[in-house]
Amino acid sequence: MINPPASFRWIRRIFLLVLAVFTLVPVLVMLSSSLKPLQDVQGPFRWIPSTVTFRPYVDIWKTVPLGRYFVNSLIVAGGATVCSVVIAILAAYSVSRYRFKGRRVFTVTVLSTQMFPGILFLLPLFIIFVNVGDSTGIALYGSRGGLILTYLTFSLPFSIWMLVGYFDSIPRDLDEAALVDGCGPIGALVRIIIPAAIPGIVAVAVYAFMTAWGEVLFASVMTNDTTRTLAVGLQGYATQTDVYWNQVMAASLVVSVPVVAGFLLLQRYLVAGLTAGAVK
Repeated sequence: MINPPASFRWIRRIFLLVLAVFTLVPVLVMLSSSLKPLQDVQGPFRWIPSTVTFRPYVDIWKTVPLGRYFVNSLIVAGGATVCSVVIAILAAYSVSRYRFKGRRVFTVTVLSTQMFPGILFLLPLFIIFVNVGDSTGIALYGSRGGLILTYLTFSLPFSIWMLVGYFDSIPRDLDEAALVDGCGPIGALVRIIIPAAIPGIVAVAVYAFMTAWGEVLFASVMTNDTTRTLAVGLQGYATQTDVYWNQVMAASLVVSVPVVAGFLLLQRYLVAGLTAGAVK
């Protein structure tokens, strides 16, 4: 292995240091503000609180129904993740292993949906959900199921595209060996392809979960007081008379824990899934 020159190593260290500072400073500001009384947060900022209090971490559950928002976000993000992974696996396997009429059109169409901003789909989806509810009685608007269906429209295209690339990197000889041993196409997928594609599937799952967990635009329109998610519910700490900044910071840190913990636990699979097919 060729060692990089010393100048490159120093540039890399400086760049990583700047990036770390840029990333960690906002987190430290949030942590410091979450440990202060409200009057200290509203005054001049100081890194070290004059009075350390954990009261904001207790009050966040009382000021707004944060627990309900947390459950809603878990159900919506978890449901969108499971549906996205299952559908993406089946679609990507079909595109990767079979040649059928319209295959290229399907692939281009899936990728082209990523070029449009989400706000373009807001009004059409709203109208569709309302009309479906009026004509069939199936409540999509204001429901968790409707929000899950909405998030699928954004996570599925990228998920399918990513898994197609990963499945393409898996030798077809494995499929043929499974078919010779008596497995059908579904059996080969379940027993051979999916275990070999775990890193790619984990990357898709993390992407789908993070997309649904922090989405604000559609959650602010497609939900009501009962189905509101965390990304929208945090606005409840701002009233007509005051903004509970210390509770906002505390709640922001609390709701970030599941995503950060999951990312750290699955980082190895995520990196492998995102770099699949780069080297063959």
